[in-house]
Amino acid sequence: MSKGMDSKKNAKKKPQKTLVEKRAAKRAKRAHTGDVVE
Repeated sequence: MSKGMDSKKNAKKKPQKTLVEKRAAKRAKRAHTGDVVE
C-alpha cells in the first residue's frame, strides 16, 4: 500500500520527466533496431 502510494505520488510530482525519459528510451530502442519499426 505504502509503495503504491509512493509510486503514484512520484509519478504525479514529475510526470514530464517520466515522459521525456520514456520517449528517449523509445527513440534509443528504435535506433538500435535500425528504424524498421515505424
